[in-house]
Formats: sequence, C-alpha cells, structure tokens
Amino acid sequence: MYVCLCRGITDSQIKKAVDEGKAKCMRSLSVELGIAGDCGRCGKVAKQLLEQWAMPEVAFNNVA
Repeated sequence: MYVCLCRGITDSQIKKAVDEGKAKCMRSLSVELGIAGDCGRCGKVAKQLLEQWAMPEVAFNNVA
C-alpha cells in the first residue's frame, strides 16, 4: 500500500527500513526514505506503522 504519494513510498519500504534497523523513529525514517518531507499528509500513517513494527512486543507473564 502506498503511504506517501508525493514520494511513492510504500508500507513495504517502511517495514524493510525498520527490519534493517535503519528506521527507529520518525526522524530516521524521514532521513532514510524522505517520508513526510513534502506535504506531510503521510506522517500519521507512517508513524502508526513505525510504532507497530519498531516497538518490541511485550510478553505478559502470569505472575501469580
């Protein structure tokens, strides 16, 4: 799916940047791919995807 129409950036490109350790925050994602550098409309969706993929999963253990 296209996330940024101005620069033609897809969710797959964002996922790849996260997986390769090149994008850990919006600033590094912007530097790496140029996302949210033009009109900025893609920023919200890009941030949601970044948080979804970059945040470590929390394991909930039964502590009882």
